[in-house]
Amino acid sequence: MTRTLHAALAKRYFLEDLPGAAQLGARLNGILLKIDAGEQVTALQREYLAATGLHALVNWAEGKATLAEFRAQAGAEQAARIEEASAKAVKDAAELAERTEARAAAVKATFAAMANDPALRRKREAKELRQRFGVGYIESDDYPRAMALLRQVANGQRLEAKDLAWLKAKADYCWTDELQRAWHALEAAALTKAWEDSGDTWNAVNASGHWRKAGEPERALRLTDAALAKVGSNPKIRSALATTRGGAMRDLRRLDEAKALASEAHRLTSSNYRPCTLLGAVHIELGDLAAGHEWYAKAESLGASRHAIDGELRGLLMHASIPEQQRIREFLLRQDPERFAWLRRWPVKSPSATRSKPAQTPQNKGRAAMAREGRHDHRSR
Repeated sequence: MTRTLHAALAKRYFLEDLPGAAQLGARLNGILLKIDAGEQVTALQREYLAATGLHALVNWAEGKATLAEFRAQAGAEQAARIEEASAKAVKDAAELAERTEARAAAVKATFAAMANDPALRRKREAKELRQRFGVGYIESDDYPRAMALLRQVANGQRLEAKDLAWLKAKADYCWTDELQRAWHALEAAALTKAWEDSGDTWNAVNASGHWRKAGEPERALRLTDAALAKVGSNPKIRSALATTRGGAMRDLRRLDEAKALASEAHRLTSSNYRPCTLLGAVHIELGDLAAGHEWYAKAESLGASRHAIDGELRGLLMHASIPEQQRIREFLLRQDPERFAWLRRWPVKSPSATRSKPAQTPQNKGRAAMAREGRHDHRSR
């Protein structure tokens, strides 16, 4: 007998709502087959039908009901079963929803308790703080002080000189690019306010340098523009403003404007090496390697640190294309093989690879140290 015939059998006896009626091998299906064939059912089978609530089928099997009586009684039993099953489904759905809601509430309460747990909250906040500043594992001896300084910067508080020195010298692996940018932004904001309050233009000069290192050269341009309008004709101050403004133009790849500002600064203070280093960098980035080399040589003769100049050249190479890196290396080695011997070991890499965050290797630390040698406070001039 096919599945369709079994289904028809279940329907004929008003039992299609019961899966076992049409399922070959099921107990109910076997009893239906016997009844449909006119065979006698056993006492145990009748007890099973009665226990299942199929009283109409029992009466029909025992010959106690006519066909019309069976159909009426079986139809009523089926309707009652369907209604009961529907009510049970609604009840089960409501109970499931209630259990689901209770579980969700329990999970929410658990997370709320975790969020309010002081120890867990401190741990989570510390992790978020380290992620914000790109700081990974911190040595246990350094942890309390390092975390306190991270929180201080995150809260917009400037670092004291002793803490800054400790970070750079003792915990330099925590002195990440992200933390440096945040620190420079704090210094820039403080110096900008100091200039606005006092009118001391050197504060504007130094604030501009910090804005640049914080990755905000546009703010350096706005600041130096305002400062130049107020500074008067003092050549030393105007030169410093033009130099830092030219550096911001270079950051924004406005190289012709950077060159003009650096030239103006050199005209104003021809004995100062800072405009010369800017002119060296700009000329190289514009493709004039000979002029760039001459300006760097002049800067060195005027007192610029060789380490600082090499640090700038490394920065230029890191952001240049591979063919340009090769061209710069070959040119400088031709000019002075001994002076630029370090370029023979320079690994030619694509700019995208060099822009990724470097590991804190001795080589990287050396570069950072060389870059720091080139930092200055314009007040010292």
